[in-house]
Amino acid sequence: MHSNSTPQWRIGEGHDVHRLAEGRKLIVGGIEIPHTVGAVGHSDADVLLHAVTDALLGAIAAGDIGELFPDTDEQNKDVDSAVFLTAALKLVLERGYHVSNLDCTIFAQSPKLSPYKQSIRERLAELLDISIEVVNVKAKTGEQVGPIGRKEAIGASASVLLVRE
Repeated sequence: MHSNSTPQWRIGEGHDVHRLAEGRKLIVGGIEIPHTVGAVGHSDADVLLHAVTDALLGAIAAGDIGELFPDTDEQNKDVDSAVFLTAALKLVLERGYHVSNLDCTIFAQSPKLSPYKQSIRERLAELLDISIEVVNVKAKTGEQVGPIGRKEAIGASASVLLVRE
């Protein structure tokens, strides 16, 4: 393949982890989930939207969320992470790609996320302007191991396939 040819497909992967603490809202995939603790971060600390944003940026070789939206920038303080996702999607579209499918996993010992998976899928599909049929959300516990298993943290990973328009 020549260096100037553009690939038909691009795959991106994203991963994020946030500490959990009292006095914070727990927002996952753009959905507020009632819980005794929430994710700590400069923005709203939506671990899933951060992972999806990184997957989009990675697929187009555009760095990562911290480069585009540094936590040293006061403009990003407590901002809705959908802003980050929308900006990454705009870059994807400007480069001539669209999201073919998205597969995500959320890692949390508690709360149980099964009741929220459908709402999270719907919100992701809405934010990415894609069909819900191509959005998958899985939830896993930490099996009481490590910071996630001890309920000290929440994590997420995301894989995205982009297709050239």
